[in-house]
Amino acid sequence: MTTESKAWPRGMPEVGQVARRTRNVTARDIELFTEISGDRNPLHYDEAAARATPFGGIVVQGGVTSAILNAVVAEELPGPGTVFMQVDWSFKAPVRPGDAITGEVKVTKVRADKPITELETRILRGDGTVVLEGSAVCYTMPIG
Repeated sequence: MTTESKAWPRGMPEVGQVARRTRNVTARDIELFTEISGDRNPLHYDEAAARATPFGGIVVQGGVTSAILNAVVAEELPGPGTVFMQVDWSFKAPVRPGDAITGEVKVTKVRADKPITELETRILRGDGTVVLEGSAVCYTMPIG
């Protein structure tokens, strides 16, 4: 078994393949991300200040929102051992505590010579609003 074939424990991904994961975002996610990042922007904590912005209320940090894509690529597609090499994401709409979000990746290219995958990425709120869209390049390394 070559290093490349070991990197694809579920088999090499195919162009067009899609994976999704859904989770509910909570106020606790904001607190945990703040502990990790130090991001204490009033948009995430001060209801009155956040209400006075175009967002109209508290929003979660972009890192909380985009983190679901980390889970999709590491757990679903391409799978375990996968890391982002490059991302190009555009945030389109806010996510608030209490929202359900679904991260989705679609394979657009797979290299035959290396375990590198290009993905179309997006995140949707439960109401169908696209909150993030873009692309990513991932590398999948052998585990174990």
